[in-house]
This record gives sequence, C-alpha cells and structure tokens, in this order.
Amino acid sequence: MKGENPRHGAAFILGGFILFVFFWQAASMFLQLKALPPPLEVCAAWPRALEGGLPRHLAASLGRALSGLGLALFFGLALGVPMGCCPKADRLLGPLLYFSYPVPKLALLPVIMLLLGVGEASKITVLVLILVFQLILSIRDAVRAVPEEDYALLTSLKANFTDKLAHIILPAVLPAVFSSLRVSIGIVFSALFFTETFGTDQGLGYYVTDSQMRLDYPLMYLGILSLSLTALILFLLVDAADRLFCRWR
Repeated sequence: MKGENPRHGAAFILGGFILFVFFWQAASMFLQLKALPPPLEVCAAWPRALEGGLPRHLAASLGRALSGLGLALFFGLALGVPMGCCPKADRLLGPLLYFSYPVPKLALLPVIMLLLGVGEASKITVLVLILVFQLILSIRDAVRAVPEEDYALLTSLKANFTDKLAHIILPAVLPAVFSSLRVSIGIVFSALFFTETFGTDQGLGYYVTDSQMRLDYPLMYLGILSLSLTALILFLLVDAADRLFCRWR
C-alpha cells in the first residue's frame, strides 16, 4: 500500500505466518493423517532435505522463473509500448493478441515439447506465453493513459522519441509493470510446478512430486514451502523496487 511502513508490512507477514502454522498444527492434530504431518515434523526433515539436493532443485526452479519473468517483461515492453504509442501498431497486433490471450497456455505444453524438446527451452517458453499477454496489455494501457499535454511539453522543447521514452513513457508504465509483476509471480510459480513434472529431474515441481510418490510427506511439504517462500521473496523484492523507482507517486 502507498505510504505503508515496511515494519508494518513485516509484522503483517509474520502474523500471517504464525496464523498459518497454527491452523496447520490444528488440522494435523484433528485429522491425524500421515499425509498431513505437523509443522515440527516437517521442520525436523530440513537436514535430510538439504542432503537430498533441495537447494539444487530450488536453484533450477528459480532460474526458470526468473528467465520466464525477464523474457516476458522484455517482450511486454517491446510490444506494449509501440501498441500504446502508435494506433497503427495496436490495430495490427491487437486482434492477434486478443485471439491468442484466451488460449490455455498449459494445454500447449505437449505441442511446445514436440517443437522444442523436453529441455529448458520448452519450459521457459510456456512460462513466457503465460505471462507476456497480461504484461503487454497492462503496458499498452498505461502508455495510452499518459496525457497528451505531457508529450506536448517535451515536443515544444524539441525532444525526440528517445527523450519522450525516457522521461515520460517508461516512468508512466513502471507502476503498471510492478503491479503486473506481482500477479505474474504467483502465476509463474503455479505454472512452474506443472511444467517441472514433465521431462526433467530437477526443480521443485519434480521434487514435490517425487517425494509424494515415495510417500515422504515431510520432504514433500518442504518442497511446497520452498516454492512458496521463494515466490514471497520475489514479491517483496518487487515491492521494494516499486518503492524505490516510483517515489514520485
């Protein structure tokens, strides 16, 4: 939230974590299921998880997530800015964008694997396809929302398009970019879990599925928690970047 004290945000996250652990413990005691071990039992499995390669799987997932987010942001800016600035570009690319956006991208995973193989390229491509459309739309709409008077001021100073891009367009789209990235982080880790269950032996998706197949539930929950905490850290980093680069708000 605008103007929020970072300490209040940290207290809010800590309170949410304590509440989550409380409900987890209560559910474990009430249900008495092997598939739902208590939090302390899961925490006690950390040494075994570290020896079993959890950091390696975490690094693989993080690399894919950052690659997908970075490429989606690049293409989002490369297409969204021209579509927002130039009506002709919007008329040309808009129909293709609206036709492609509703297609379920995870359903294309088998096709992409046939075309690109089962390696990293296919997994990252799926992540990019899932994320890029909402980034393009958000950036395009943010560029469209810039008042014409702002451009007129720089035009009167004989500024070229590069000056307008640096001093008006990019600052104007940054809030939309950060907002879209927050949503994208949750989406990319959800999709990442699915893509990592195919054609790989590395990544938290594989780790969680493999642990579940071996009925090693503490390790399975550690994999899920690692996935969630990684997404949370990225989310907080986006918040920090928002506060740093959008102080003018």
